[in-house]
Amino acid sequence: MNKINLAVFNTQPPHLYYGGVERRIIETAKRLTKQINTTVYSGTKAGFKTPTSINRINIIPAFSTNRLYPIDNWFFNKTIARYAKNIIADVYESHTVSGYQFIKILRKQKRKEPFIQTIHGVLADEYLQAAKTRYPSLQAKIANLVMWRLSKLEKQAAKKANLIITISNYTKNKIIELYSIKKEKIRIVPNGVDLQKFKPLDKQIKIKNQFRVKNRPCLLFVGRLIPRKGLSFLVQAAKQIIKEENQTIFLIVGEGPQKNQLISDLKRNRLLKNFIFLGDVKEKDLPLIYNCADIFVFPSIQEAQGIALLEAQATSKPVVSFNTGGISETVLDQETGILIDPDSNKLAITILKLLKNKELREKMGKKGREFVSENFTWDKCSKALLEIYKEVISKSK
Repeated sequence: MNKINLAVFNTQPPHLYYGGVERRIIETAKRLTKQINTTVYSGTKAGFKTPTSINRINIIPAFSTNRLYPIDNWFFNKTIARYAKNIIADVYESHTVSGYQFIKILRKQKRKEPFIQTIHGVLADEYLQAAKTRYPSLQAKIANLVMWRLSKLEKQAAKKANLIITISNYTKNKIIELYSIKKEKIRIVPNGVDLQKFKPLDKQIKIKNQFRVKNRPCLLFVGRLIPRKGLSFLVQAAKQIIKEENQTIFLIVGEGPQKNQLISDLKRNRLLKNFIFLGDVKEKDLPLIYNCADIFVFPSIQEAQGIALLEAQATSKPVVSFNTGGISETVLDQETGILIDPDSNKLAITILKLLKNKELREKMGKKGREFVSENFTWDKCSKALLEIYKEVISKSK
């Protein structure tokens, strides 16, 4: 079979952002260069204006503005729709709502090339979960209104797509329930992790010193600083944790609109000295930062899968997380970590339990590495995607 020409749509340039979607695009494409010619069309964000090639993956800028989501997404969709006749491929793949305008053009022009909609977190589910928030801020209300609108676009694209790829059984069931899609149209391909990059390292004390943690108990969070990641629960739990283990450091990796509010809450509760905000970190530093941790804490209240959970387990770190969304498919409760209901008191109690039991932490960490190695790698993800591309091309002929 000749090499497949794949066109991928994603608002954010995958070589300049380090989110889960972007990692999936880059990590799978570079593993399939012998079978697939991949061209990624992405927005003009983070200064991306010139076509580039990385690991034999062509990345093409499409005007999007550099404004906040979803303004950038709207401009990006308009751009790729305008130049649709020049975007030629054997199969098209859109991540989240990055290609809803393009598929309209495909269907309007009655072109036969197949279109795949890859849904990570189901936007309608995120909207419904966020709507349950008590006393939301004005910013949260606006964000949820945007989410509602985008979920309608995601549903439209899903209905028009030839196939849908998603990342967990949880998201598959939500797509069926909220978007009225038949299960036969959906394929599950979980995200993965690079086991050579994310692995346990010796000299943990030296690494802790590098990131200002020193030889202190360290709790790590990695992710966007947004309401659904549940960091407000962690702030409340920190009060109790620090009372019993006052040397504990909370290492926070990531940026987001909730950062200033979190810092304000920590100052008010006199907890800021126990928190270190590293912001967005360089890709090469992330595996080292995981090795700083004694426990990885992930209090998300809505999560499709959670790549950070995979990376933490690959680095042999025990996980404490809320049992929400698809997390129970990513973490083995009582084996690679502990899953609890969303509650700050339960979160504190569980973290303290692990902080005081090094033997249990090491046991869970070892099991986590084994679990991820067997089930969640980018090699497995890439092979599964290749078969889906072949399938959808074959069916479209």
